[in-house]
Amino acid sequence: MRSLLAAIVLTFAASAALAHNCPNEMKAIDAALPGAKLDAAKMSELKKLRAEGEKLHKEGKHTESMAALGKAKGMLGIK
Repeated sequence: MRSLLAAIVLTFAASAALAHNCPNEMKAIDAALPGAKLDAAKMSELKKLRAEGEKLHKEGKHTESMAALGKAKGMLGIK
């Protein structure tokens, strides 16, 4: 019974940790922006994705936030 309870607690802890990784993703994007070599249209799209990710994070939509931020990171060539 204890091991089942421990597994449940760890599952929820891992979910919470992933849900709150959005700020770290935003920091990584912000750090890479000054050196980004993108044309104006791509830079605009990148900034839109970054802003969308932050908005979704604040709304508690962490999965959607991580998807938007992941696209932005992909445009910057960072993992």
